[in-house]
Amino acid sequence: MRALNIAATGMQAQSLNVDVISNNLANINTTAYQKQRAGFEDLLYQTQRNPGTQTSDNGTIVPTGIQIGLGVNAGSVYRIQVQGSLQQTNNPTDLAIQGSGYFRVELPSGDFAYTRDGTFQLSPSGEIVNSNGYVISPGITVPINGSNLTVNSIGQVSVTVPGNTTPQILGQLDLVTFPNPAGLSANGGNLLSETAASGAPVVGVPGTEGVGTIQQGWLETSNVDAVTEVTSLITAQRGYELNSKVISTADQMMQTINNAKQ
Repeated sequence: MRALNIAATGMQAQSLNVDVISNNLANINTTAYQKQRAGFEDLLYQTQRNPGTQTSDNGTIVPTGIQIGLGVNAGSVYRIQVQGSLQQTNNPTDLAIQGSGYFRVELPSGDFAYTRDGTFQLSPSGEIVNSNGYVISPGITVPINGSNLTVNSIGQVSVTVPGNTTPQILGQLDLVTFPNPAGLSANGGNLLSETAASGAPVVGVPGTEGVGTIQQGWLETSNVDAVTEVTSLITAQRGYELNSKVISTADQMMQTINNAKQ
């Protein structure tokens, strides 16, 4: 009986759906987290009668045919590329991206990772680093005696040093965009890595065409909406229950056949 296997695929799909939703809710307070959605696709069909098959010498054809679906399969789990709200922190090393783009993070291996989490600090040597101590590229070092650290909307970093009333520009932060940011691979720690699906990174100056701007003293919040996620969770639970009901019904039908007298 096909219904047993079909309903089993439905339960597996809804179980995955609940996993994705629960991860969204778990990260509702994660800085710059982008919620995920599970995408599903139907499985192969068993064709018992092809649509369009000729049924007579007069050219009459079957209008619809008979095709029996074999269930559902997870096609993808993708990130929703929607800007989260900005929350003011007044911390000079907190940076938010307004619009498109990612900060570049240099890993200990020498490779680059990418993030929208702008919770930055200064290392013991004065470099701008993330919460794991990884340097934000290009590496900019703030002098120990510097004050009034400022990062403007186009990424210029400046400080005021003793004996000089004019702010000294230390360097330029850039942002990276991708042809397909949904194709980035999540590494944990709010870091993403380039893949063949994402395309090659394009480095740009904040505020230029297609690149967002930087807001100092702000952080981007998660774009997870609790009400929407809980509603989706209830829908997934009901879908799981319905598929379980199909399995129960198919089992009863098979039991009826087994109990039939010869």
